[in-house]
Amino acid sequence: MSTKNITPQAYGIPEHFQHWEGDCAEDHNGPFFFAVDAAGQTESVTTAFRVRPENCNAHKTLHGGILMMFADYTLCIAAIGGSHEAVVTVTCNNEFIGPAFDGDLVIGRGEVTRKGGSLIFVRAVIEVDGKPVLTSSAVVKRVKRRES
Repeated sequence: MSTKNITPQAYGIPEHFQHWEGDCAEDHNGPFFFAVDAAGQTESVTTAFRVRPENCNAHKTLHGGILMMFADYTLCIAAIGGSHEAVVTVTCNNEFIGPAFDGDLVIGRGEVTRKGGSLIFVRAVIEVDGKPVLTSSAVVKRVKRRES
């Protein structure tokens, strides 16, 4: 899948969202999109993706693994504010609340709760139609990118 052709409009995502390039797994399973919202002195991140049939399990609902991947994406994008700073997930806690179905627009809302020198603490709520389907919290660590 060429990442140059990944646009929010092609997946029924509002056009103010953008694609974060560089993660083939996220593109294959999503693709996922984000928007950074600056409100006063704090930054929050909204993420989005459209559930496709291949994202669903035998119960015809969004597979929990895909939902956790999207939560991790939301948490990491929130931690870096949409930049290309490199981070890795140290811990991630998820609570499943409800289902999502094929065709649903899944929205994530992530925010930093504390930012230290190398560790960033974040939380997120993942929703469909304004109803939570998952809550998540994580600790992510800033890392140096490997040289190619």
